[in-house]
Amino acid sequence: MGDGKVLNERVTIWRKDKIPYGTFYAYEQLPVMFPDAEILVDKESPDSRRNIFQRKNNDLEIKLSSHVGRTASFVVTHQLLPNSSELRALLDFVYEGNQLFVSSFEFGQELLDSLKLETNYLHGGVNMYDSLRVSIINPETKTQEFYSYPGKSYDNYFSDIDTGYTTVLGWDNSGNANFVKISYDNGGAFYLHLAPLAFSNFFLLHKDNKRYYDCALSNMPKDIELIVWGEYFRHHANGNEGGGGGGSTGRIFNWMMSQEALAWALSLLLLLFLIIFLFESKRRQRAIPIRKPLQNASLDFVKTIGNLYYQRRDNKNLVGKMTAHFQDHVRNRYNIPTSRMDEDFEKKLSYKTGIDLQTIHDIVYQSKYLADQSSVSDGELLLFNQQLQNFYKQV
Repeated sequence: MGDGKVLNERVTIWRKDKIPYGTFYAYEQLPVMFPDAEILVDKESPDSRRNIFQRKNNDLEIKLSSHVGRTASFVVTHQLLPNSSELRALLDFVYEGNQLFVSSFEFGQELLDSLKLETNYLHGGVNMYDSLRVSIINPETKTQEFYSYPGKSYDNYFSDIDTGYTTVLGWDNSGNANFVKISYDNGGAFYLHLAPLAFSNFFLLHKDNKRYYDCALSNMPKDIELIVWGEYFRHHANGNEGGGGGGSTGRIFNWMMSQEALAWALSLLLLLFLIIFLFESKRRQRAIPIRKPLQNASLDFVKTIGNLYYQRRDNKNLVGKMTAHFQDHVRNRYNIPTSRMDEDFEKKLSYKTGIDLQTIHDIVYQSKYLADQSSVSDGELLLFNQQLQNFYKQV
């Protein structure tokens, strides 16, 4: 870039981010597409409102119950992996006659099975060097329109659909379906989209690409009265993970703490354990013997820690450890600073190691990409590990 600015390549697809791969523009354009609708942001689990028509205990629930059949929920996220109860809630939402629009790089298998869909993910969903090219049906003209931009590409697509229930609305560059609609007799519908970057600021502000956004949302009914921008799945890759009390374990614990007798019993039990721990630790303190360091300690340490985190399914933390070890290796062996892993860093490392620039770039990109995710899947973790192992073998 001629003015010295570096493109921010973080893929956040978040409504508050004005960076290239945020979705600030898509969110801000909702009032333009639906001028008569109220727009709200929802950060709660869909499962928390399963009994919405019996439990009107907050403002959003009241509004949802008063706009049944006239509500559209939009979710733009890296992964949509609902647990069984959350999936049931999403299905119930659509069965009530509402619209659910989800754009995600990956959908949970239980959701896909429920909708009789199969997907194909190429290399964990990442194709960093091809510009994104997509096409979509214009609902007004019924013609296929093509759009592209010189940014990141994600080539995920639906490999199998039930044509009796599903309508294809969009395709990727190879002609594979990446945008489908599943309609129901009551007027409710699922819209599943596998190219979230088509809703990024970079894509929509490139040339005339805003028309892609207009075409996608024009498939929705015109009489929508309430728009809900859902952010729960941005921080919860799975309903049983992610903290915040979103999963069933968190809800059970919160219920127990809401019961006065149980809360007192748990508090006393925790206090008893603390007293026992303090008493026993004082009795059993002894000198810690000095141990000789293990041979090849760095590599053995990384393997041991890696196995520990992998067994605990803490993929996000493990990625951080792997990246830190990679940076430490580069600093100590090649005397290259790692505070800014930019294009200049990649060229220096490629020159000193003799490894081709493409391989170095893949590692750097993947480390930054995974660092920005709220969670890391097993496939993404294994891909990153393979990239690092190939690097270490060559040096």
